[in-house]
Amino acid sequence: MSDAARKAARGLNRDFGELAELQVAKKAPADFVSAADLKAEQAIFEALSKARPGYGFLGEERGMIEGTDKTHTWIVDPLDGTTNFLHAMPHFAINVALRREGQIVAGVTYNPANADLFWTERGKGAYLNDRRLRVAARTRFEEAVFATGIPFLGHGQHGRFLKELHQVSQRVSGVRRFGSAALDLAWVAAGRFDGFWERDLSPWDMAAGLLMVTEAGGTVTDADGGDDALGTGSVCCANGELHKILLERLKAAA
Repeated sequence: MSDAARKAARGLNRDFGELAELQVAKKAPADFVSAADLKAEQAIFEALSKARPGYGFLGEERGMIEGTDKTHTWIVDPLDGTTNFLHAMPHFAINVALRREGQIVAGVTYNPANADLFWTERGKGAYLNDRRLRVAARTRFEEAVFATGIPFLGHGQHGRFLKELHQVSQRVSGVRRFGSAALDLAWVAAGRFDGFWERDLSPWDMAAGLLMVTEAGGTVTDADGGDDALGTGSVCCANGELHKILLERLKAAA
């Protein structure tokens, strides 16, 4: 998975350095797909198919491809943070996860711009390169910094988000929106953010990160407190103490 991400990253780095040459097509309002997305997903698909020929493949650009091995599926976002990428902001990631019999068992989140490689395996912890990760230990809500995602044109419920933001932002040290859910989750696992919540996500946005936060000692639910974040497309995560408070604030906004 790490090798596949690094292979795809070579093309992304080349394109990132030549933004004026990118062939950009509108996929939906404010939701762009570039030639870079497609090339990166192709590179990952080829590398993973060679390593595990029978596995299924669920990618953001090509959708679901059934494999002969029905118990394993790769879940891939070749470029999470496309808008950042197209605006020359070096905060984007390649996201690869492996689902085995319905359960995420491994994940990789790689930022080509700074070579941060976050990775995890179920039962073996979460890591940044070779360093073991743990979620932040803060327990005072007013000292915490949380990440979130703001619904953009044509996506999500702006009204609900503004109510949630009001419930959280007036009680904490800060709220950040950096534009990549994959890296938001990785940064929670690394203790850089104290927690993260967002709705209307896709499986490839968060499959790797959900396991990463859990393996780093965090608590993960969907944004309503349920146990199927991947299925509902929403997430609320932090250490155990802050998760309880964050979830209370989100419920108060309902």
